Amino acid sequence: MSVVLKIENLWKEYRLGVFGQGMLFRDVQSWWARARGREDPNTPVGTAVGNNGRGDRVWALRDVSLEVREGEVLGIIGRNGAGKSTLLKIVTKVTAPTRGTVKIRGRVASLLEVGTGFHPELTGRENVFLNGAILGMTVKEIKRKFDEIVDFSGVEQYIDTPVKRYSSGMHVRLAFAVAAHLESEILLVDEVLAVGDAEFQKKCLGKMRSVAEHGRTVLFVSHNMNAVRRLCTAGVLLEGGTVRERSEEVESLVKSYLQAGVNSDVGCSWVNPHGKLFQNRWFHPLAFYAGDRDGSPVQMPASNDRDIWIHVKASIAEISSTELTVGYALYSEDGTLLYWTYQIDEHPKLWPRLEIGDCHIMSRIPRRFLNQGTYRVELVGGLHRVLWLFQPGTSVPAFTLSIEGGLSDSPLWNHPRPGIISPVMRWYNDK
Repeated sequence: MSVVLKIENLWKEYRLGVFGQGMLFRDVQSWWARARGREDPNTPVGTAVGNNGRGDRVWALRDVSLEVREGEVLGIIGRNGAGKSTLLKIVTKVTAPTRGTVKIRGRVASLLEVGTGFHPELTGRENVFLNGAILGMTVKEIKRKFDEIVDFSGVEQYIDTPVKRYSSGMHVRLAFAVAAHLESEILLVDEVLAVGDAEFQKKCLGKMRSVAEHGRTVLFVSHNMNAVRRLCTAGVLLEGGTVRERSEEVESLVKSYLQAGVNSDVGCSWVNPHGKLFQNRWFHPLAFYAGDRDGSPVQMPASNDRDIWIHVKASIAEISSTELTVGYALYSEDGTLLYWTYQIDEHPKLWPRLEIGDCHIMSRIPRRFLNQGTYRVELVGGLHRVLWLFQPGTSVPAFTLSIEGGLSDSPLWNHPRPGIISPVMRWYNDK
């Protein structure tokens, strides 16, 4: 098979806190603040910037070289900050490399962010034509495929509704449907399936598999190792902006990724002491961790003989008319999503109150519910059906939960039980 994508000696540098904000007003504002020896108001949070206006240098990619062949489904894996999304943005020419070359043979369709190229004031129908045109489709081609795109997306009932009223799930359904129906030689997908439901994820994976079977190439970025195993014919492991490993044996690559601990890149808690990370208008997370009922952190590995409480401490700056939802997603070591839970799961009378100011909410994982092993816990939440503040599967506050012991009370079963979870279930006679 011929090579359709060739990347040679690719480097990408980001300079944080530099002049060149894209607006003259901000550049002047930065210059005036520095001239007076004050902190630059436009400096990214957490960035230490000197007085020379150059800022810190961050290498997102370091000497990356890859060849991708026609019909190959290449999984790109690695922890947050490894350079996966940057690589795809360079391939799609969203951003330019600092040095190195990218050679592409054929048309590229990409889905890097939910609703990329969508205008919120336009209807779904209008955005199909707009997004299709951005991706390089002709009007005749869009008209020919319109019914198929809408049917695949499952939003036909709302196709003439402005997309500003769509949920994140509806956005990604329609955006993926447009990108997947572009007759391109290369399809790039970056973790956007995390917001779809299980049925839609299955449909998308099937579509990507069908695309590959017709000789087209797919580059697939995901933290879901099961999806990578099922879909990909080859894989690349990125670490620190470099290619650590490239293999045709996807299972072997995934095992290497997990064994190296790159999927557990955080400790047993996440703390934001100054409240500067992940800020938004409504909710500022301060701490996210596993602890006892009284709020004391648990030591890892945690015993399965005790209840484990997931704690969220935050400062709420603004209350929206739309319900604020806060919770967590629990993933197994191989990236399988086990469950999501929010503070609004139960009857409204039982919801914990979220008011302006500091808040502390928690949820219990019952003793002997999880099996022995390592789990990833991610903060999730947003404005209900309107806006993600912490989107599952993306860069969000997270920590690793390690469980051991407490397998069963039975004298006949004192060794590890099969399955990801291992709840001790009670059995009864029929009377």
